[in-house]
Amino acid sequence: MTTNPATSAAVTTTASGGSGRISAAAGDLDLPAAGGGALPDRGSFRVPAERGRTSIANSVVEKIAGMAAREVIGVHDFGGSLARSLGAVRERVPGGRPSVTRGVKVEVGERQTAVDLELVVDYGVAITEVAAEVRENVIAAVERMTGLEVVEVNVAVVDVHLPYEDDAQEARVQ
Repeated sequence: MTTNPATSAAVTTTASGGSGRISAAAGDLDLPAAGGGALPDRGSFRVPAERGRTSIANSVVEKIAGMAAREVIGVHDFGGSLARSLGAVRERVPGGRPSVTRGVKVEVGERQTAVDLELVVDYGVAITEVAAEVRENVIAAVERMTGLEVVEVNVAVVDVHLPYEDDAQEARVQ
């Protein structure tokens, strides 16, 4: 019997290569002997990723994708006109803040994800170039932060923001 100094758990193995037992404050765990098949032989400890399961919520991927897409020059806003109108009302309410996930939808599996974006681009930009840059930025950010493979990023340009629209909106607000 040996003791793991990091966990103060006693590890008992049999000379015949049978299963081992870890005794810890939380209880006992039966483990196969090294090379026994169920656990890979990695010395006396399991690799951290093998100690449990990590799940990533859709909302996490939506926020990452939304922030990554907003970093691209030429992207003015997200979502269709109704979503933008509701978002503008929400932002004017005390304590309200802009929604990072407006116009962003995702499907998240165990190892892969797909992203759908609805964009409003600034007038005068090359739409296909902005869409390609958004796609690249979203893929890089989501894969880097989550480890999920991004299988597709669908970009739908739903509107073009015209320069005079800012002036008209400011006049209404005053």
